[in-house]
Amino acid sequence: MTSALFDRGASRYDLLVGLNPGYHAELRRAANALAGRATHHSTLRLIDLACGSGASTRALLEAVPDADVLGLDASAGMLTQARAKDWPDGVEFAQATAGELDLEAYQPGTWDGIQAAYLYRNVPAPARDRALREAWQLLTPGGWLVVQDYSVAGHAIARWRWHITCWLVIIPLGILLDHNFSLYRYLWRSVLDFDSVQAFGDRLAAAGFTDIARQGAGGWQQGILHTFVARRPA
Repeated sequence: MTSALFDRGASRYDLLVGLNPGYHAELRRAANALAGRATHHSTLRLIDLACGSGASTRALLEAVPDADVLGLDASAGMLTQARAKDWPDGVEFAQATAGELDLEAYQPGTWDGIQAAYLYRNVPAPARDRALREAWQLLTPGGWLVVQDYSVAGHAIARWRWHITCWLVIIPLGILLDHNFSLYRYLWRSVLDFDSVQAFGDRLAAAGFTDIARQGAGGWQQGILHTFVARRPA
């Protein structure tokens, strides 16, 4: 069901996220956090998990221009948008669903870093731990996971800011530009239902990650958007 919503909204997705102040800057911050931690050798091998239409993939390449990047996403529509863009050699895309990955198809234990922007709140709660464990298994020992996502649980001010932003800005724009009320109502609801910052950090630890840290965003996303970094022990 979720993939179908994103398929329908794929053609307008870049336009809508481009209207979000700070969206691309925060993606670059996540990509730079990964680039600054991943072990550098001849060519870094990175996964962009939930690559969507390719904005996060572009941010990775800006941070590490010579990396080999595999973009994975559950939405065929989003992948169509991503593949239509110009990419250097070493960038590939494939359809896959976090929490249901065929790990052997992706050479587990060989990836230097994984970026996952706006992914884990879209993974059903019962599969979330499994999805994080998949990321741990894909990484090489010492590899890093960087997660960027919205979370407002347990934070009353951020929760109300999210309500107001969605119903006065995001949902009306989605209806006006994309005629896709269902997708943007889902976005609103998925953030309200997602783990708290503490709960998600606990999930990372339970999956085997160490050196877990978090940084918040500024502007209207203060208290709403969070960037986590976590390492698979060497």
